[in-house]
Order: sequence, then C-alpha cells, then structure tokens
Amino acid sequence: MRRREFITLLGGAALTWPLAARAQQPKMPVLGFLGGSSAAERAPFLTGFRLGLSEAGYVEGRDVTIEYRFAEGQYDRLPALVADLVRRPVNVIFAGDLPSALAAKAATTSIPIVINSGGDVVQYGIVGSLSHPGANVTGVNLVAAPLSSKQFELMHELVPNAITIALLINPQNANAELIAATVQEAARVLGVRAIVLRASTKADFETVFATIAQEKVGALLVNHDVFFTSERDQLVAMTARYAIPAIYGWREFCLAGGLMSYGPSLTAAYHQCGVYVGKILKGAKPADLPVVQPTKFELVINLKTAKALGLTVPLITQMTADEVIE
Repeated sequence: MRRREFITLLGGAALTWPLAARAQQPKMPVLGFLGGSSAAERAPFLTGFRLGLSEAGYVEGRDVTIEYRFAEGQYDRLPALVADLVRRPVNVIFAGDLPSALAAKAATTSIPIVINSGGDVVQYGIVGSLSHPGANVTGVNLVAAPLSSKQFELMHELVPNAITIALLINPQNANAELIAATVQEAARVLGVRAIVLRASTKADFETVFATIAQEKVGALLVNHDVFFTSERDQLVAMTARYAIPAIYGWREFCLAGGLMSYGPSLTAAYHQCGVYVGKILKGAKPADLPVVQPTKFELVINLKTAKALGLTVPLITQMTADEVIE
C-alpha cells in the first residue's frame, strides 16, 4: 500500500470511529408525565418524584428525558395528551391523578403506567387487585372516599354547631359521586344536613359560594381534586371572604391560608411513584409491583385562620395534629 493511500485510509478511520462510538451509545429513555392540572400546581411535588427517580439512578436530563403534558383542569383534553405520548413513543407513562390514570389505561396496554390516584383503582378497572395489579399498571392509591368521611367528622368536631355542611366536588372527576355518597352517609350518622355543590371551572366558584351563603352553610369540605388544588389560592380566598370554615385534602391548602387539611402526603406519594418508575426503567414489570397505599395521614391546622374565623381549636386537636401553623 502506498504511503499516501495509507494516510488517507487512516484519516477516514479516525473520522469514522467517533461516529460509530456515538451510534453505540444507549438511547436515553423517555418518561411521559401526564397530569390533569397545571405544571405550576404539580411543581411542589416534583421534588419528591425526582428524588424517587434518582434513587434508581435516573436524573432528569442526564439519564432520562421527561415529556410533560398537562390538561390545565380540562379533563376532556387528557385522551389527546396521552395519545401524543403513546405516539412519541415513551418508555413509561406516569399518570398523576385519577382522570389521568383512566385516560392512560384506555390509551395503551403495552407501555408501562405508574399512577397516583385517589379513586378506587380496582373498582375502576385500572388494576386487577392491589397486591397483583396485572397488565401494565401499578403505582399509588390514595383511597380518597374513606378520607372524605374522616374529614367530615373532623369538620363537625371543630364546628359542632354547624347545622349544614357542604361538600364541593368536581363533576368531571370519576370519583366525585362516590365521594358525595360517602359524605352523605357520614352526615346521616352524625345527624347533620349535607349539601353537595359542584364546580368544574373557576367561573363556577361564585355560584358555589353564593349558594353557601343562601343555604347558611356552617362549614365546607373541599374534595380531593387536582383542579381544586390548582385553584387553591382562589378557593382559600373565597372561604375567607365568606367566613366559612373549610377542610381540604392536602397540606398545601393550609400553607395557602386554609383552615384545616387531612390526608396523605402528596410529596411522599410522588416519591414512591418516582421509585416505581425507576424500577420499571431498570426492567421491572408493573404486574410484579403491588399498588401501594399510604400508611400515614397528616392533620394540619392553621391557627391564624382559625382565629380570623373566631374558632377555638381544642388543645387535644392541636396536640394530635401533625403540623400547626401559627
């Protein structure tokens, strides 16, 4: 071989080797993140989710790409959003609430799905059972219906003279009517009148609170719903304007000025979901990962709000609370 030909061949190989090496690098997995609310509403809980992912060795932007899709409270947009993720395609879908879980379940039987749902995931056919979910879905079940009964009892204890207690639900949430039935039964047992109010847009809030004033409602229970969570600042402001004691499902409402909350930690739930996503990316099958239910529930009380409402929170209630905001 002539010297000139050898140099040309060597130069061509030098250009080819880096390209071949790059071609052999594994493709970064893609996670589809589906939520019924907004990016801003989910932001506080993403820290826990990313921590769970990192425990499996996945850091966003370094080891995994995350495609975010949010319905902004318009649940009818979810089927199109998840269809977009399926077409991409993604390696795993995380569905952060019941409406998203139902949409994801309907969209694919092959892509693994990790859910964070407040509805009865067995009743809705999302999984076969909690211990053996089967198929392509697993995650965290937040058991919202039994929580609503406990929240109603807590509100009744704090405002025992309330003759009428209202429940606010989002009719677009598949779990809403079950929650309403649960609360109506709790009211019957306690001998209190319960009325059910519905809102699925911000424009509905004025009508809801006008009805609260008209019906002389003494306390309010706001159902677990991502739309309500995304609008928590407005809801808390309106309960203050109408001087209505209210209980919510998540601690974040109390941080925004709400009176009381009782429910599981969303940050902890998102952390567990992140752990499950990481395991699936490493090769685990959803069918082999049991659906997890929270074992700890947080009671949070905002004493500043209680004082503004003229309420005295019993010392025993303050002592049993997980967090008291003063």
